[in-house]
Amino acid sequence: MTVPNRVPSLLTRAGTASVLTFAAFGGGIAAPGLAAEAQAATLGSKALKVAASKKGAPYRYGATGPHAFDCSGLTLYSYKKAGKTLPRTAAQQYNRSTHVSASKRRPGDLVFFHSGSYVYHVGIYAGSGRMWHAPKTGDVVRLQKIWTRSVWYGRVR
Repeated sequence: MTVPNRVPSLLTRAGTASVLTFAAFGGGIAAPGLAAEAQAATLGSKALKVAASKKGAPYRYGATGPHAFDCSGLTLYSYKKAGKTLPRTAAQQYNRSTHVSASKRRPGDLVFFHSGSYVYHVGIYAGSGRMWHAPKTGDVVRLQKIWTRSVWYGRVR
């Protein structure tokens, strides 16, 4: 095996064990905070899949699943199935989430509808300006375009 000139200097500076460990684990470098970001992404992805699996379930005020939901009941249920417990109401969920800007939102984040400081509805962001939610009495869980800019986003960690 031919070893480039820079490898012996790496071995000398970092130590053979460090370089071999680095190579054995695919050369990845861990940085503080990245594990938490990856975990949040996985959690959100799982919750999003759960919400999508409830397509067509009827809206019922106060319902938390598994066969009927109100808005915060759907998000509570979806995140619980993904492994995270959320509070019951949309406003409580907003207060518990890590707030992110629209430019930083990603699928699995919560979408909070508000009037001034009053949070009145929540869904799960699905990407491309759409979300899964339980809209209102007489409707069903569905994927829908976000129809207003009066929304805030929250990430569940």
